[in-house]
Amino acid sequence: MKKLLSTIIFCGAVLAINAQKITSPNGKLSAKTIDQKFVINYNNQKVLELADVPFSNLTFTKKVKADYRMLEGKRLHCTNVAREYQAPIGHDAKIVMRLYNDGIAFRYEYTNLQNIKVPEEQTNYIIPEGMKRWMLQWSDGYEGFFPMSTTAEVKTLGGFGGSMVQKDINTHWGYPLLLEASPDPSEGGGIFALITEANIERRQSASSLFNKGEVFSVKQDQNELLLSGDWHTPWRVVIIGTLADIVESTLVTDVSKPTQYQDVSWIKPGVVSWIYWAYNHGSNDFNIIKKYVDMAVTLKLPYVLIDAEWDEMDKVAANEGKTIEDAVRYAVSKGVKPLIWYNSSVGWVNGAPGPKYRLNKAEDREKEFAWCEKIGVAGVKIDFFSGDNQMNMDYCQDLLESAARHHLLVNFHGAPIPRGWQRTYPNLLSTEGVYGAEWYNNVPHFTKKAASHNATLPYTRNVIGPMDYTPCAFSDSQHPHITSLGHELALTVLYESGLQHLADRPESFLAQPQEVQDFLGQLPTVWDETRYVSGYPGESAVLARRSGNTWYVAGINGQDELQVLPTKLGFVGKKWKNVQVFADDASGQWQINNTKKLPAEMTCQPRGGFVLVIR
Repeated sequence: MKKLLSTIIFCGAVLAINAQKITSPNGKLSAKTIDQKFVINYNNQKVLELADVPFSNLTFTKKVKADYRMLEGKRLHCTNVAREYQAPIGHDAKIVMRLYNDGIAFRYEYTNLQNIKVPEEQTNYIIPEGMKRWMLQWSDGYEGFFPMSTTAEVKTLGGFGGSMVQKDINTHWGYPLLLEASPDPSEGGGIFALITEANIERRQSASSLFNKGEVFSVKQDQNELLLSGDWHTPWRVVIIGTLADIVESTLVTDVSKPTQYQDVSWIKPGVVSWIYWAYNHGSNDFNIIKKYVDMAVTLKLPYVLIDAEWDEMDKVAANEGKTIEDAVRYAVSKGVKPLIWYNSSVGWVNGAPGPKYRLNKAEDREKEFAWCEKIGVAGVKIDFFSGDNQMNMDYCQDLLESAARHHLLVNFHGAPIPRGWQRTYPNLLSTEGVYGAEWYNNVPHFTKKAASHNATLPYTRNVIGPMDYTPCAFSDSQHPHITSLGHELALTVLYESGLQHLADRPESFLAQPQEVQDFLGQLPTVWDETRYVSGYPGESAVLARRSGNTWYVAGINGQDELQVLPTKLGFVGKKWKNVQVFADDASGQWQINNTKKLPAEMTCQPRGGFVLVIR
């Protein structure tokens, strides 16, 4: 059997040199095997090559249509169409490939497996030296920068939180990986490709990329299972097109398994007041929790997160015997829905905060989540996972399913990136998997890099799913920030997350102008539509998101000098009545006004930003 599988995986090298061209429904995407390389084109321009893969002799099998609704994300109603092709790759195995209008997705499918290890995959992307790319050095929590580079010869960043200690050349990369395949001097006019994966199911691990020179190979993470019967890999996904196509794509959820939940009426996205950032500590202080509940009441936020160490609350003398149940009771009495934190107890355990070991066993998990539901907890934040292995993937799905049985929302923290579960398990409203604002607590170098990093995330990490960056810090934490007031406010719209945790302390939020407080209290976390407006990775980003009849346009400057950012907004129509503008003046203070005219451009201060609310 092992010999047979080796034949299956490597047979691409002996298949026909030239194969018939395959195309997407709109004809913009096409692909063909040439000289043992699978070449993908967009508008007849080469975008990406794959080497030594069994993609020859693909035969059209059917048209595929995606038409579904989401509870959070870039848009509520998602549609897409594809042409599906298949090719045998040996006995009881085949490759299935779909060409969508905005990218490709393919996977390997096997039948009649008999107690064998996961077949080794041979998917190799060729990324030529000299091509611009934004790559994340892999870590189990996907917390790092996406610096622009033109080479794979990048030094590994070692030390705490990637604290800029240069070591050996890095060869291990996390998803997503963004490429500029064909530059164009016009705004957003180049052709880009974003490599990722989607639809992790049970008995599967996630994967990442390892390179040798220009060849980036997909390698599945640890999976010790012996497989019998039918099995397939997750979808290998490449989103392709202009920056607008990349940013607006829903391809990751388009290929993911639909939800089986019958009732989703209890799943309510929203904005959350969050304690940890200001104190670099958990939530064992009852009086501090009350402050954040009270802030949520004042700002009209639906949720408060009670973070780590709540299990030690009764041990703190100042709490006078108060427990987590008292804290939950206080929040509920004020009309604020509490979320509480758990340690997954599979990643960082020794020396880590608790509560620990309450979710690992099925019977313990059911008991704990039943207790949460009984006392009025609305959701759980689960932290400190240990990477992309099969055990973690199955454990996450166990957690999501158990939480749903008890009507609990879920936020995965210290966890791998989203890969489509937000469609399959709609109670998963956010995932960290990002170098976010909490790193102001940990490392000094985040201060100088944050603006450029923030202007890269809309084109990389946030493309693939909700992102718990924890935005909107007007004051400073352990290390200062040098992004502007307008920049920080813009992140609440620019970054999509079903649970949008606001990072700052109550004193800071409540000192802001009333217009800013009202904005936060009315901030949607569910969007009917998302549009790319302008920008370029690391330099600037301007996106527009629609909630009902209101458009929110957010832009940030990722550079250290003033920029004028285009805001061509013809798509909003002519029925709007008022534009509220939140921006920075030259002195760094708020510039808030109302206008009857849509601006064609916005002047952004260094590391500045703005929000337009078009009603």
